[in-house]
Amino acid sequence: MENTQSKQEGMTLIELLVVVVIVAVLASIALPSWTAQVQKSRRADARVMLMMVQVEQQKYRSNYSTYASSMSALGMSSYESGEYYNGAIASANATSYTATATPTGSQSGDSCGTFAVNQMGTDTSGSYASADCW
Repeated sequence: MENTQSKQEGMTLIELLVVVVIVAVLASIALPSWTAQVQKSRRADARVMLMMVQVEQQKYRSNYSTYASSMSALGMSSYESGEYYNGAIASANATSYTATATPTGSQSGDSCGTFAVNQMGTDTSGSYASADCW
């Protein structure tokens, strides 16, 4: 007697669809978490940039008795138009300054919003990022 059943090889369409559904479910769970981590790391870059502005502002004031009114005066013009944050000196005079990092591009929807520092340190007042974001 001959065996008339042939051996099945490969995957069936149903098995393939089950695998696709499992991958889609895992991706839908992992993607928001991954996106949040990416935004968090970009926030860290903005905070580092603002800390550099603080250092440069103190150096500038020791030389000119006033704070710089632009990023280019600090030698930091490359931060004025960043891929994820735009750096700027919002206001400056002889006794105070405010520097900001405004989200742009894919970071513009970030819940923390604009980061700011002044001559006293981090600025969490008004519409600037809260202390939780720092």
